[in-house]
Amino acid sequence: MSLIYKNRFGKTYINVNDKIFVKQLMIITSYFPPEIGAASNRIYHLAEGLTTTYDVTVVTPLPNYPTGKIFKDYKGTFSSKTKENGININRLWIYASVSKNKFLRLLAMLSYSFSLIWFFMWHKIPNKVIVQSPPLLVSFTCMFFLRSKKRKLILNVSDLWPSAGLELGALKEGFAYSMLKKLEAFNYKKADVILGQSNEILAHVKSISLKPQLLLYRNFPEITYPNLNEKTLSNGKIKLVYAGLLGVAQGLYKLCNEIDYKSIEFHIYGSGAEEEAIKTLIETKKELPLYFHGRVKREDLHNVLLNYDLTIIPLLNRIYGSVPSKIFEYAKLGLPMLYFGGGEGEDLIINHKLGWIAKESDYEDLNSVLNSITKEELNLDLNTAIQNTARIHFDFKQQLETLKNVI
Repeated sequence: MSLIYKNRFGKTYINVNDKIFVKQLMIITSYFPPEIGAASNRIYHLAEGLTTTYDVTVVTPLPNYPTGKIFKDYKGTFSSKTKENGININRLWIYASVSKNKFLRLLAMLSYSFSLIWFFMWHKIPNKVIVQSPPLLVSFTCMFFLRSKKRKLILNVSDLWPSAGLELGALKEGFAYSMLKKLEAFNYKKADVILGQSNEILAHVKSISLKPQLLLYRNFPEITYPNLNEKTLSNGKIKLVYAGLLGVAQGLYKLCNEIDYKSIEFHIYGSGAEEEAIKTLIETKKELPLYFHGRVKREDLHNVLLNYDLTIIPLLNRIYGSVPSKIFEYAKLGLPMLYFGGGEGEDLIINHKLGWIAKESDYEDLNSVLNSITKEELNLDLNTAIQNTARIHFDFKQQLETLKNVI
């Protein structure tokens, strides 16, 4: 005889012939803390949130992103198994690389895929598995080897690869692109549920397969709402800030060269491929009010950001399906935004009155919008209104409960 019940924390237990079993769930991802970036933060909060209902296991590579080198604390080990904040974490071997060489990038993805296959062979896999996509090859490995009538596969799609790669210029049409499109279609068709972080992603999935159940699952962060205070403008100028990855997709180096500094001072936090180029620019153009502060721990960054008046969220080119999770994080901080990336992100900024938008890839329009913003507009009332909007519309716990009902 089997009985299913929940404890006072909501975690589900199964009683089979007087033996108690906890419902298990596995999350397979290529990014996880201590790595930085939106992907690792998003998956961490998802895993942490699900621990109230499931015994959650995360399978992820040894941490290496964005440096392309295994982090110091994990060097010299083939795998690692720990339990952190109620999450069982299995870290597997990977050939770490951020090389622009396509062969080395493929080798890195293949190495993690092989590690996953080995893990699947020697471990019992629960009947509910959430798979992060992209990378496509890794998610394909999971969908191919774990497909079963008894298992529910939930595919968490955060970007539309390979289409996004084509838009970014990282991929070209040809045999490789065609093969990636086939992997993408296979993944969608084998999934029971697909979580999409934007309506554009869900529309794209629907155009390929009608099989999976679709759920809009935004990248809402789970953070403490800070107390807001009135800020004073430095030297009469707006203190503009960017925080995050300094990658090709964000186009920070070009932004630093194109932005008009007349009414602003520009502060940058983060690390990535363009970091050295930005440092060199600052050294060669010392007259610019441009400052690079390096990488700051996420728990410290939120307090740092409260010292600024306005943040910018740029994308070098519009990426179909992409909605930067920074929008939701900054809203909870009450930080006004200047969005410069097009697409669905624009609609969120406009509809929820979170700040300003500039036409994608149009630096003339960006500077026009920037120079139109007055210091009187950047006040405590605006900060408070943005934060209140986040409380109502970007609630992580409410969204998580919807997800639990689906999976």
